[in-house]
Amino acid sequence: MSIFSGIWVPVVTPFADGAVDHAALRSLVRLYAEAGVAGLVALGTTGEPAALEAAEQDAVLATILAEAGALPVLVGVSGNHVASVQARIAELNEIPVAGLLISAPYYIRPSQAGLIEYFTTLADFSRKPVVLYDIPYRTGVRLELETLLTLAAHPRIQAVKDCSGALDTTLALILDGRLQVLAGDDINLYNTLCMGGTGAIAASAHVHPERFVSLYCALREGRLDEGRRIFHTLVPLIQALCAEPNPGPVKAALAAQGMIGNELRAPMTRASGVLSERLRHLITA
Repeated sequence: MSIFSGIWVPVVTPFADGAVDHAALRSLVRLYAEAGVAGLVALGTTGEPAALEAAEQDAVLATILAEAGALPVLVGVSGNHVASVQARIAELNEIPVAGLLISAPYYIRPSQAGLIEYFTTLADFSRKPVVLYDIPYRTGVRLELETLLTLAAHPRIQAVKDCSGALDTTLALILDGRLQVLAGDDINLYNTLCMGGTGAIAASAHVHPERFVSLYCALREGRLDEGRRIFHTLVPLIQALCAEPNPGPVKAALAAQGMIGNELRAPMTRASGVLSERLRHLITA
């Protein structure tokens, strides 16, 4: 049975005076563990891995793993040079991570046949479960339904983070049943779970994570009215946290709570003043 269900938080990488703030990172991991999330994602999009040196990435992952304890940790893996990605997977094969969150190779925009070969090659090489990360907004290429269904036959490919924005694809994957479907667009969390999806990897769950866990539990247990009520209270927050490039709004909200400094690495920028003020209002509502 795959573990990829429930609410997973793709943890930000806090900075202080330009360096990774490991103390703040440990505090965040403790917060999310205590809120009852199902797992964490290290070095996902929200963690700004492209702005981290290799040694910094390793240090961030080590801190998250050390503080997470028994809480499972997925690791984001991306690239467009197969041998380099394989080298990274070889390193991760030796580390006690729960699995790999792998996106399509960015910039290249391969054919669907090329995507099948790419993911199959990496899944063959991995000793960890693989979660496909379908995010055409960032990679420039969509994993078409037939591609996803083909990849679902691989024994190590167990789930998909679904950012396709295509309801028909989401439903078809759920009905097929071989991949666990995790909502990747936070605003689609409610409908994905109601259709039979297993959870979400939700950047918005950085803020009031216990409410997201309550939403998941209500829907899992069939309390639809309660789940709908919780979701409706979360919608303004989700919309604000997704209003500007990720993770700017998330970091602004966490900074307003005193959890981290409001720092990002260029070319990422802080959330605008207007949005930051809106977030300060929402997190106290």
